[in-house]
Order: sequence, then structure tokens, then C-alpha cells
Amino acid sequence: MDKIISSQEIIFELEKKIGDPSIDLILKDNIKNGKNYKFKFIDLFAGIGGFRIAFEKHGGKSVFTSEWDKNSQYTFYANFKEIPKGDINAIDPNSIPQHNILLAGFPCQAFSIAGHRKGFEDIRGTLFFNIAKILESKSPPAFLLENVKGLENHNNGETLNRMREILELKLNYKVKIEVLNSMTHANIPQNRERIFFVGIHNEYYKGEFCFPKEIELKKTIHDCLLAEKQDDKYYYKSNHPYYTELEKNVTKRDTIYQWRRKYVRENKSNVCPTLTANMGTGGHNVPIIRDKFGIRKLTPRECANFQGYSPKYILPKIADSKLYYQIGNSVTVPLIERIAKRMIKYLEY
Repeated sequence: MDKIISSQEIIFELEKKIGDPSIDLILKDNIKNGKNYKFKFIDLFAGIGGFRIAFEKHGGKSVFTSEWDKNSQYTFYANFKEIPKGDINAIDPNSIPQHNILLAGFPCQAFSIAGHRKGFEDIRGTLFFNIAKILESKSPPAFLLENVKGLENHNNGETLNRMREILELKLNYKVKIEVLNSMTHANIPQNRERIFFVGIHNEYYKGEFCFPKEIELKKTIHDCLLAEKQDDKYYYKSNHPYYTELEKNVTKRDTIYQWRRKYVRENKSNVCPTLTANMGTGGHNVPIIRDKFGIRKLTPRECANFQGYSPKYILPKIADSKLYYQIGNSVTVPLIERIAKRMIKYLEY
């Protein structure tokens, strides 16, 4: 387990990794935390700040951020000059500032569904429990939660049903749940389905919340891929164990392939397959392309492009495997921007 380090240590290490402590690291196009903010939000399991970028774009001010992963904290600091709080389990919900919207892209975890329903006792020990306790303590007007599509059918749908019960019956929110895809709802050429919960507190409810509708996908993979030659480390050499199979199957420049343990899979939809946290660690799900220089993996920057991050977004000088993990865990920013716009309009901020 990584040791707990101080904010000053993170800043020192981050600045070494970036290489220039004097550089202005703030994304000024996104930061709107001055006097003119329209609402306040908190960002739980914040990762590298995808939710934050989207909600700041619509006039929000972040008043609390939590992210336990040290390397994600590096990347977050690089872009926002702020160190997120650590493990959410160690944070007293009552210490969190009042806010208008709670944001959380939380991990999917199993919890007890046997016997009589016991409310919070059913979810104690899960990260969803931490979200529920904050909602109980602060009762913000709204929340937005994100998870993998698989949550929809986890435990034959019982996990999702139990979450909805707690949010609606115990915490007094009207909840709308929908699965959205980045390629159909965000004009981002990545086949990425995620489940979203929007909750409106009963005191602020004025009719059903509507998620964004599908929009035309106008971008192609070439809007996200880098045309110039990349570092040699991303290219497969002729002595690589997979090279013969890759050379035989990775033949087109207008598609993205994946190495699926023992074979190559072509993504025939001409979009990027779902980016995952295990990218870059070898084996399953590694996205691969052929460019005019050879066969290679997607770079971290290209993966960030496929999540809709700005070219100005800083990727610090940490191991590629850490960046792949962070980007694979991230939300698709333009999709969150569209949801945020709907929420802000609904709440009249």
C-alpha cells in the first residue's frame, strides 16, 4: 500500500515530474472559480478532474475534492493547482462544505442483498455508503453519479434497485437513471457506455429530469489520433512476441484494433473501443493502430483526446501505465458537459 504523503510532498514530486515549477499549470479556459460562480459542487472519486472541467465550464465552483490515488493527485494538481483530499473513508461527512451538487464517479461494489432491507446497513463498508452519508448530512439539491454499464445488471439488477431505494426512500431524492454512450451522446468517437444517476431532492423537484438526447457523431478517430511519429516506445518491434500476429492482422489506417489475449480484434465501427484502466499493462484490451511509421499503441495523449480532454490538459511526467489507468477510469468530458448543462438549466442556476 502506498504511504500517505503530505500535500507539500505531492507538490514537490509533481513539480519534479513536470520539470518546470514556474509553469502556469491552471487551465484558464476551464477555471471559473472567481466571484461570479453560479453554484457550488463537490467532486468525489475525482480522478483527474473530468467532472470538474465540465461543471466549471457551466459556472460552478468546486468547494471540496476527494481522490485517494497518489498519481491521480499528481495529474489533478498539475491542472488545477489543488491537492484533493485523500481516502473518503477517513473524511467526516459533516466536515464537507455545503454545496448545490454532489458529483461522484464511484467504483462498482457488491453489498448485502439478503434478508430484510436495512437501509444504510445494507451498504455499510462500500464507497456508495460514503456518498449516501454525505447526501444525508448535506442534502444538496442535486447529485450526478457515474458508474460502469455493468452496474445495471449487477446481482441481477438487485444492486441497482437497492441503491435507488436508498436514494429515493431514505434520502428523499427523485432519481433518473440512464445509460449513455460517448459516441452517440458526446460527438466523441469512442464506444463507451456508462450508467448515470441524476438525483433531484424532493424540495427542488419540479418534474422529470431529461438526459441529453443522441447527437450526430461528426468526429472520426483521426480527430483524436496524432499524425506525426510518436516515441519509439509505442511501436511494436519485429522481435516482439505478438509482432507476427499484429503484422498479419493490423492492416488498415482507418480503424483501431485491440490485442485480445491471443488474437487481434478489429473494431469495425470505426471508433475507438472502450478505454479501460488496464490499458498499457499488456495483454487484454490494449488499443492498437497502424500509422505510416508502423504498428503502435495509442499514446496517453491520444487516449485523453478520446475522452474529450483539451490539448491544453497537462499530462505530467509519470509512468505511462499510470496515465493509461487514469484516463481509462475517467469520464468523457463533453458528455458530462451536456449533462451538466441540463442539470444547471433544471435547477435554474
